[in-house]
Amino acid sequence: MGSDRFDVLREQVRGQVIEEGDADYETARQVYNGMIDRRPAAVLRVSQAADVIAAVRFARGLGIDVAVRGGGHSAPGFGTVDGGLVLDFSARRGVRVDPAARTARVEAGATWADYNHATHAFGLASTGGIVGSTGVTGLTLGGGIGYLARKYGLSCDNLIGADVVLADGSFVTASDAENVDLFWALRGGSGNFGVVTSLEFRLHPVDMVHVGVIFFDAATGADVGAAYREWIATEPEEMGAFLGFHRGPPVPFLPEEWHGRPVTVIAGMWTGDPDAGPAHWQPMLDAGEPLGRFFAPMPYPALNIMFDGLNVPGLQGYWKADFLRTLSDEALRVAVDKSPGIPSVHTANHFYPIDRAVQRVAADATAFAYRNVDFSPVIAAQWPDPSENERNIAWVRDYWTALHEYSEPGGYLNFQDADDQVRIEDTLGSNYARLAELKAKYDPDNFFHINQNIRPAPLAEAQEAREPAKIPAELQAQMDAAPQVQSGAGSGATPPEAAPTS
Repeated sequence: MGSDRFDVLREQVRGQVIEEGDADYETARQVYNGMIDRRPAAVLRVSQAADVIAAVRFARGLGIDVAVRGGGHSAPGFGTVDGGLVLDFSARRGVRVDPAARTARVEAGATWADYNHATHAFGLASTGGIVGSTGVTGLTLGGGIGYLARKYGLSCDNLIGADVVLADGSFVTASDAENVDLFWALRGGSGNFGVVTSLEFRLHPVDMVHVGVIFFDAATGADVGAAYREWIATEPEEMGAFLGFHRGPPVPFLPEEWHGRPVTVIAGMWTGDPDAGPAHWQPMLDAGEPLGRFFAPMPYPALNIMFDGLNVPGLQGYWKADFLRTLSDEALRVAVDKSPGIPSVHTANHFYPIDRAVQRVAADATAFAYRNVDFSPVIAAQWPDPSENERNIAWVRDYWTALHEYSEPGGYLNFQDADDQVRIEDTLGSNYARLAELKAKYDPDNFFHINQNIRPAPLAEAQEAREPAKIPAELQAQMDAAPQVQSGAGSGATPPEAAPTS
């Protein structure tokens, strides 16, 4: 089925091209955020890098937008686009570990659950997300905050190379040895510079960890939060734990009368000697009257998927984010005041510590510039009923407005929604000007604009033009076997629309 419009693309790719009317279309167009209801002209289920090269050239020739989907978790729905072409990497989830070199090569559709399963077999890991179903690529390109950040830095700090298809359809490798400026931009500049088809990471010894989850009444959150602030600042970097405000989840170690009621939570892991874990958690048990607690040694991947049941696809979602130099008493009071309005048990209102190893990287060493803040808060509201959208979005915005008074100008890119596009210069901070120059160098037409968009700097201000890149011989052979579409101008002058409010 489908139209003749994409027949040329079908002849050039190995992956499935799905159009409206095809049996798989409704499934293929969906993303995690149920609020996003977009209808792409086609979805390409990518089978290999050659498909991406063909698709980028095809889309430029046809003058349509391209969206790139890895894990699909983007709150603004940047993994899909009305009337354009979606490059869906969900079938490309392989992870190859080199235990001797302590590296992992990852395909662009892999999730952190995929990654951790593969690396844990060798007692290795690197910083990944809090939710196992989050995509490796999207999280890394935006920075990458997780339990291991205090010990091993952000996900992007552990990236050592990437394969990229650029806006002109050429294929390059970016690392400390090749296309160094592109490699710099990929580590925090998100999807602005090309389609990443695989990544290579540095791995570290991580095996069994001592997990802790402690619940308190949210009304005591200011005192608990102040104790947490002092505790995490003095804990060794082997402790990775966040402060959160939730509705009590239906877990067996929280009394049933607290299920659905506002609670404060401390959750995370001790990655040192598991036997030493209880002593390191004890100060937080002494910080108040715990409603419930859970402690156990477990494999690191088990913690990474522990909260996946609360982050199921199809929920309505709207997010806001900031950076905090410190978790001030004022910021804690805002969190406590707003906790009665938490939309559902699916909402994650967390304050993540990003000190220690994160701060040992210079602000200009990667595109991720905020290396002088201690916390990254997120208001990730999720709820099942679309009729509650307007009220819950208003709650998030009111909460963020109150919190932002005590925050830095920018916020973590991966935690922002579409209407945060107006903050892009603040979010990328001191690195924005260089990123805009590199955008002009690698994507002067802003072809890749379905993202938190960096506008290309005027060409006169950009660095000297990039030398045309060569496509690897094996990929070129596959491309030469099919007819080519003539490149045309990109369509990407328009920034993404604001998130819907109903």
